[in-house]
Amino acid sequence: MTTQHLVDHRQGITIAGIGVFVLSFDALLVRLAGTDAFNVAFWRGSFVCLSMLVFMLFSGRLKEFRVYREHGIAALVVTLLYGINTALFVFSVSHTKVANTVVILSSSAFFAALFSWFILREKVPLRTWVAIIVALSGVLVVFAGSIGLTDWVGDLIALILAILMGLTLTLLRRLPNLPKMPVVAMSGVVTALLALGFAEPLSLTPTSYGWLAVMGLVQMPVASVMLMMATKFLPSPEVSLFLLIETVLGPIWVWLVLNESVPPLTLVGGTAILGAVFVHSWLALVRPKGRVEAPTEPPL
Repeated sequence: MTTQHLVDHRQGITIAGIGVFVLSFDALLVRLAGTDAFNVAFWRGSFVCLSMLVFMLFSGRLKEFRVYREHGIAALVVTLLYGINTALFVFSVSHTKVANTVVILSSSAFFAALFSWFILREKVPLRTWVAIIVALSGVLVVFAGSIGLTDWVGDLIALILAILMGLTLTLLRRLPNLPKMPVVAMSGVVTALLALGFAEPLSLTPTSYGWLAVMGLVQMPVASVMLMMATKFLPSPEVSLFLLIETVLGPIWVWLVLNESVPPLTLVGGTAILGAVFVHSWLALVRPKGRVEAPTEPPL
């Protein structure tokens, strides 16, 4: 690994780490909103779109919307996937324990690795495969704890989300120069439209609107852009593994504020997953094997 590649890798780790820390407050804000999942999804998407448009207007970056002309269907697919992912997260958190959602979401590393191998022809390091196997074992333990409970619906939604998140990160890896802000902005429109037919957006309390504004105007835009930026410097499986940090922080915030306990089997599975991401990240830093260069963009 050259000096520049090592700098890029460490920069990617920093960006991904900050992005995941901000993202870890996501589930807590969904719960604090205290309203139906469709209402949360509608306002979350609407606020994200608004915040990004305002920022792009005052920073002179509206011209970046030409991404949809320059990248065509690829940009549209990423936008659609990101909007769907946002809605699925809200629905999952609303139908199962927060810990279950974030633990299952961590399996996106497995799907990102498969998609990276199939779409990008990237060689996934052995350490990543080992970490993925350990992480998936933890996910199975979490699912075992939901057998016979209504939580399985939220768990299933989280698994679908993990698959789509892995695909999204891989597509972003294939498009390293794709402007991130217009994608985040328009994904908010997708999320809002998905929820619009079932939402009652004008029936909320002032407190609910306040928490939704924090989520949609600050927390989500910052986290989304930083995680998208990280894919420019790191392979998508490694970015997905960084999302495992939310496995710890997300449930901790909910427990501290709302006193929502973590199911015993979720704790066991989460421990396995966290061990995987710690060892994987440590090996990536002390024994770097070389950064896989992102290929030039071919048509999807």
